[in-house]
Amino acid sequence: MTTIQRAKGMQDVLPTDRRYWDLVIDTAVTLANRYGFQRIDLPILEYTELYHRGVGDASDFFVKKETYEVEESEGVSLTLRPEFTAGFMRAYIQNGMASWPQPVKVYTIGPAFRRERQQAGRYRQHSQFNCEILGEIDPAADLEVMLLAMHLYRELGYKGLTFQLNSTGCPTCKPVYVSALKTYLTDYLPRLAPIDQERLRRNPLRILDSKEPGMDDLLANAPHIIEYLCDDCADHFTSLRGLLDSLDQSYTINFRLVRGIDYYTKTVFEVWAEGIGAQAAVCGGGRYDGLAESIGGPTTPGVGFGSGIERIILGLQEAGIEPPATPEPEILVAHFGGVTKTVAAQLAFRLRAAGIGARLAFARERRSLKSQMREANKHNIKTVLILGEEEVAQGLVVLRPLDGGEQQSIPLDEVVSYLKRLEIGD
Repeated sequence: MTTIQRAKGMQDVLPTDRRYWDLVIDTAVTLANRYGFQRIDLPILEYTELYHRGVGDASDFFVKKETYEVEESEGVSLTLRPEFTAGFMRAYIQNGMASWPQPVKVYTIGPAFRRERQQAGRYRQHSQFNCEILGEIDPAADLEVMLLAMHLYRELGYKGLTFQLNSTGCPTCKPVYVSALKTYLTDYLPRLAPIDQERLRRNPLRILDSKEPGMDDLLANAPHIIEYLCDDCADHFTSLRGLLDSLDQSYTINFRLVRGIDYYTKTVFEVWAEGIGAQAAVCGGGRYDGLAESIGGPTTPGVGFGSGIERIILGLQEAGIEPPATPEPEILVAHFGGVTKTVAAQLAFRLRAAGIGARLAFARERRSLKSQMREANKHNIKTVLILGEEEVAQGLVVLRPLDGGEQQSIPLDEVVSYLKRLEIGD
């Protein structure tokens, strides 16, 4: 019989890797709180219609059949969330957040699911840190989510950080630009790869992000959307750039920067970093002022970003950035079975209740002290508390330091206070 393996595109996060996860999540939560964001948690399953109407049928999720859909017995279709923003907006509308003090600043951390080709740092189940500002049109809101994203990577130790910035316009000016782009690209239709010919038909903006051979030269003379922005979008973009300039934040206007989802309007951005291999982009986001209407809600502006935690960790590993070691107990409670095991279990319980980390030696039968000392060394234990039958009878415990200090006997009812005074095991 063959051994069952984990499913394709999934991962096991082992304790040695979990150190990175804890570092990233703790840093992200600390910064989100500092910026005034509050945490919410969203369902993993949403009605499929939310994504078809919000994300758009022309997005890669649906064109490439990347979503995981579940058909209920009554004919209702549910989808494992491929992204977070549509769920944020659904929660904002459904829970009456429009009546809260505006804007609403929220974040979440959790898994998303995409049936895509596995690559380094990309899994079919991956986790994201997402921050959103809902109910605010001010370009300063765009600035705030951009700065939070940048702050996260800077705090984690990434180098050479800069913004890539563009505007995708709005329903007023975007169609005019898309028409001009289609006209330009149609003249070069034979030079387009099949995937880009399909994009030209479904979602022409995605061609700007094409990685196909020869597209860099072909797109060098393509029209730029900035030349087609309406007054409102142009003013918004100019204001955002002015704020970035006032803070000396490095950015490059990248006319080829687009997002693969229909709901983006106006600002789109990415954070780029040096020294992480060929893929310089580490996260991205932007504004989505038309998303609420597409899912049946009132006009609600929004802006946010998402960072894939696996991608962050991969970048840390490539840069040689080590997270702190996971704290482990510094005390082992050793025993010799029988009544000594019972007293050892009671002592370990008391130590942990007092905030002192402790390991309890396991043994179904009597186990030698030498074996238990080897266990202590494997786990970098600093102090062993030894309970033999004689010690138990006298109400004592032997404290043996493993750093060369002197062994001594301590009354069992005083061991917690004694360790506290010496700051052992905290």
